[in-house]
Amino acid sequence: MARLNRLLPFLTLFTGTVTSVAVNTTIQSRATTFNNPVLWEDYPDIDVFRVGSVFYYSSSTFAYSPGAPVLKSYDLVNWTPVTHSVPTLNFGSQYDLTSGTPGAYVKGIWASTLRYRKSNDKFYWYGCTGGKTYIWTSSGTNAGANNGEVDASKWNWESHSPINTCYYDNSLLIDDDDKMYISYGNPNIQVAQLSADGLSQARTQQVFASSVTIEGSRMYKVNGNYYILVTRPADAEYVLKSTSGPFGPYTQRTLVSRISGPLANAGFSHQGGMVDTPDGKWYYVAFMDAYPGGRIPVVAPLRWTSDGWPEVVTDSQGRWATSYPMPVQTSKTVPGSNELDEFKSGKLSHHWEWNHNPDTSKWSLDQQGGLVLKTATVTGDLFAARNTLTRRIAGPKSRGTFRLDVSKMKDGDRAGAVLFRDRAAYIGVWKQGNDARIVLVDDLRLTQSSWTTASTGRTAATGPTVSNTQDVWFRIDADITPAFGLSTERTSSFSYSVDGGQTFVKLGSAVPMTNTWQYFTGYRFGVFNFATNGLGGEVKVKSFQMSPL
Repeated sequence: MARLNRLLPFLTLFTGTVTSVAVNTTIQSRATTFNNPVLWEDYPDIDVFRVGSVFYYSSSTFAYSPGAPVLKSYDLVNWTPVTHSVPTLNFGSQYDLTSGTPGAYVKGIWASTLRYRKSNDKFYWYGCTGGKTYIWTSSGTNAGANNGEVDASKWNWESHSPINTCYYDNSLLIDDDDKMYISYGNPNIQVAQLSADGLSQARTQQVFASSVTIEGSRMYKVNGNYYILVTRPADAEYVLKSTSGPFGPYTQRTLVSRISGPLANAGFSHQGGMVDTPDGKWYYVAFMDAYPGGRIPVVAPLRWTSDGWPEVVTDSQGRWATSYPMPVQTSKTVPGSNELDEFKSGKLSHHWEWNHNPDTSKWSLDQQGGLVLKTATVTGDLFAARNTLTRRIAGPKSRGTFRLDVSKMKDGDRAGAVLFRDRAAYIGVWKQGNDARIVLVDDLRLTQSSWTTASTGRTAATGPTVSNTQDVWFRIDADITPAFGLSTERTSSFSYSVDGGQTFVKLGSAVPMTNTWQYFTGYRFGVFNFATNGLGGEVKVKSFQMSPL
């Protein structure tokens, strides 16, 4: 969803007609039907496409780094992250968080695009930031030759000089003749033709003028016709169609408008893309505003009219259904998101993203397992601290449990587990002299105007002191059941264990979570370590596990 959404009234955009459906993060393989949402995690601004028998899905990440995650699926229902198109946010020094807040919160990677070009075996990513369109590519993946499969070692992303034009909310189309086009813009839609190598602009032209706000372009060619899907934020999707070529002229029809379902207290399904299965069926993948958890993907089949327009298949009451037949029947699966992570693989899982570009000299993976977080910033402000590592919370309710070795913390260090967003809270250890005490801190807040720190938090509760020889387990139970537009806020609870993870003790009262949309990103679990006196301390994150509640 693009920047203009922050100017639009959202309080009229809630459906509230269908009871929330719990979605497991375990694999729905070999099922005959699936439930929406297909992935109850915050992956907005969907760009979905297929290479061979593998579906790929690119998403927005704002200031989180690495950026632009790429997910993989064999059936359009079960997804797992496999890489990030933007390993380092190379958009300016503010993305390094070296000068404290405001940093680049709510800036960075918005609606961008990713496609595979078979002729040169290369993935292309384009995203507009700061008035320029940045380009990253991954070559030599062998995706075309391997029925869409890419070995993890083959994702090697390379940055190129940006194009000095903002392709706002863009979409890449690689035509049958291998020419490359990008649709973009708000409220008028442009189409640019790229150079043969895809690294510069050959020409650009306005192809559609709109009397209302439209954005979020997704461009396709189907049966000789050109289509651009655009969203009317945040409740509708239109289809622009040209029978004459990529530069139009285009005519418009409505794909969905304020369509009810499939979750209560969430926004309308909109801003997505089309994709076909290997056997020729078509699907529309959109997202719903489902705060406090973020924006989550839903899938519906498409049918085509006799004159070549796509239509969403709805249930008997005209709603986006909670359940549809599985798009693809396959025995292939992808990993879920609930596996125990002991940081033993030699690299971070692509479930993880830092709050900004990390200081790479201040973190490492131990060969025997564990993530070592050295203090990277001297500050009293968690939002200004570098190297906070986060991951999305799976809905509707999840538990995140971190195990930390805090024996090497220094005087003034603060480390622990955080429920991270523009209004945040954490449970952790404060080291003061020889005393290491467990604390709960809430009311950490960013302003919604400048995204500077409004509050560094308050100590809501204190727990026991811990010795230098014991590990500490920190647990956050988060309820991200949609509450978008409600006055009632969902809550999370915090607890700790000092007996080897056998017994957990709740600390303080439940902490409310904001339902607002302006930060765009949903709540995340995170782990941090920062200094208030001087650098030199460290903690080791020995494990993390997320499990449904």
